[in-house]
Amino acid sequence: MKPIESLVRDNVKNLKPCVHGAEILGAAEQSGLLPQEILDFSSSVNPLGPSKKALDAAKRAFNQIAAYPDSNSNELRQVIASHYGISKGNVVVGNGSTELMYLFAEVFLKKGEKAVMPAPTFGEYESAVCKTGETPKFVKLGKDFSIDRDAFKLEMACAKIIFLCNPNSPTSMLTPKETLTNIIETALEQNTLVFLDEDFLEFVEDEKALTMIRKIGKYPNLFILRSFTKIFGLTGLRVGYGIASEEIINLLSCAKIPWNVNCLAQAAAVAALKDEAHLRVTRDLIKKEKAWLQGELGKFGSFKFSAPDANFFFIDIRKSGLTATKLKNNLLSQGILIRDCTSFRGLDEFYVRIAVKTHVENARLIEALKRTVKAI
Repeated sequence: MKPIESLVRDNVKNLKPCVHGAEILGAAEQSGLLPQEILDFSSSVNPLGPSKKALDAAKRAFNQIAAYPDSNSNELRQVIASHYGISKGNVVVGNGSTELMYLFAEVFLKKGEKAVMPAPTFGEYESAVCKTGETPKFVKLGKDFSIDRDAFKLEMACAKIIFLCNPNSPTSMLTPKETLTNIIETALEQNTLVFLDEDFLEFVEDEKALTMIRKIGKYPNLFILRSFTKIFGLTGLRVGYGIASEEIINLLSCAKIPWNVNCLAQAAAVAALKDEAHLRVTRDLIKKEKAWLQGELGKFGSFKFSAPDANFFFIDIRKSGLTATKLKNNLLSQGILIRDCTSFRGLDEFYVRIAVKTHVENARLIEALKRTVKAI
């Protein structure tokens, strides 16, 4: 038989897995600690976990396991649509938001067409484009890690798709709405699709004023991504959704795999979206703890960072005398896991990302940082 490699499609041969946070099992193996002994600051999700109502809904759905789930997630799509005042036809549901990133690239990116994205940003956009066989174009962010509107518009000329994350990961920075609108309108004029990831926007205080969901009627080239992973805490169940024109949604719905979201995930997501009390408690906690953590992190003279817009801090630690990898390993020995951002395109080895968690957990992080930086 021929070597297996010779049978693989060319666009798959050079694919490599994207590096992510939340690598608890690997961290446990490296440190010798049990997974439950590690505090995970590398994953920027709800520190309170999912709502009890969502967990109860998942449990009640156990009796549905013997049957196929609703392939089109109709009830969940309707609940999402009602939440935003749009039509169910404007919503597609995926097995996590990552599935929809890959699906979008697969459906719309033809051979030889260009996809543009900032650097640094979430790595799965690049992987989704590469899986189609195309090579993404990267636009380096400015010194303050903001998008230079004119430079970005210049690079996106003749692009088929642009990928944007707002707030951006790992920088925790919002793109001003005026800048975002100008880019979307320029894209519309040149028949470019805009994939706008708002997964972290629900952690931002004025989310309703900043979201572009209400603009899908005005911008038929716009696709907005949301997730039940981050603020809703349904991380392990994998539920994400996209909002766009019915034409875009119909194309994606036809191209997605059948039964892509399981019955437990659908039931839990419906309940989570309806549990507004849990969201209020979460947002209050994040607001309070982010302010406290910002004050404490600001006392480290060797740390450089801007006030975060999302629920995580993006920190330049080069003055500490440590690389991101060394700081991560030192903290891990104390049962603290942070995100080493070295794997992000466009960054060097001196950046880390740290999530906002509960006060007790945040206090433990600060004490570990004091011991680590002082010791070094």
